[in-house]
Amino acid sequence: MTTAPATSNVPVTILSGFLGAGKTTLLNHILTNQQGVKTAVLVNEFGEIGIDNDLIVTTDEDMVELSNGCICCSINDELMEAVERVMERPEPLDYIVVETTGLADPLPVAMTFLGSELRDQTRLDSIITLIDAENFDEVVLETEVGRAQVIYGDILLLNKCDLVSEERLEAVEQKLRDVKNDARILRSVKGDVPLALLLSVGLFESDKVSAPAEDPSLNHSDHEHEHGHGHSHHHEHGHEHGHDHGHGHNHHHDHSHHHDHSHGDHADHQAIEGFTSVSFQSDGPFSLRKFQNFLDNQMPQEVFRAKGILWFNESERRHVFHLAGKRFSIDDTDWTGDRKNQLVLIGRDIDHKTLREQLQACVAPDAGKGFS
Repeated sequence: MTTAPATSNVPVTILSGFLGAGKTTLLNHILTNQQGVKTAVLVNEFGEIGIDNDLIVTTDEDMVELSNGCICCSINDELMEAVERVMERPEPLDYIVVETTGLADPLPVAMTFLGSELRDQTRLDSIITLIDAENFDEVVLETEVGRAQVIYGDILLLNKCDLVSEERLEAVEQKLRDVKNDARILRSVKGDVPLALLLSVGLFESDKVSAPAEDPSLNHSDHEHEHGHGHSHHHEHGHEHGHDHGHGHNHHHDHSHHHDHSHGDHADHQAIEGFTSVSFQSDGPFSLRKFQNFLDNQMPQEVFRAKGILWFNESERRHVFHLAGKRFSIDDTDWTGDRKNQLVLIGRDIDHKTLREQLQACVAPDAGKGFS
């Protein structure tokens, strides 16, 4: 596993979706609502976003700097060059969002981060696919690109939900699940969703956390190795893909997974615009096998994001965990304080009691008996 410090790699979210699905509106939402987080948004043409002039501090031919610390950069040439350009800036970035064109398969973009030198500086956090609830139809799914956008989306953001009936929304969701049966589908109007559900900056980073973990606006992320939605856990650092069929692809490599959390009920039922967060903590380590089983077989579809610090009975290391949709990543670092599990999960209609019991069941009965 990696030995670099957990905060060194900048997390990346790829925004995919057909023309008119609302990517530009969502990008504007991200740029104008960040607080204390320096995000770079890479787009084909930043002039199309229509950034509020009151936010703009400086601008040059292909980059705009905003008063909230965010920057917007156009991808004039190669994506890799644009990423390197924003990474070279003196102020460290917390997050990168890349918009693909509406007719693009997101996988080659993902592979730019997974299979190049950018891998040492970034980590692919999630692929979010926007879907136009009003205009989505079978024709989109019949195209190779449209199908790939759905299959590879860690989170499917069903947008423009105010323009259609509940029956229509349910029908579209069913069509999406026919293609990807474990889809994490999020509904939105004008791309207005809590940023904690889109960016890993929305959870907590226990090294920095002084505010309570239930504050969803907290900070950012660390890094590690990726795994896609079909998760395999064996560390082969290859990236498998294959677009055609269904859900079992991983673009990236993989690993085991885990979550921990629970802060007692006070953190628990806090609502983030209709979403709730569950936090779990345990003073004993998880069994790696049990936690892996939880991730593979028990993690509810209603959980969209998770982040935590994990302690395994089988490992001396501290493991930093991120999950978006069904993609998760884990990085191992050295412990600097007391060992414990801390996990926060956020989603909608989560059964808090069952989730907490499942996590508690992952705690190793032979905790502390040494490492195998």
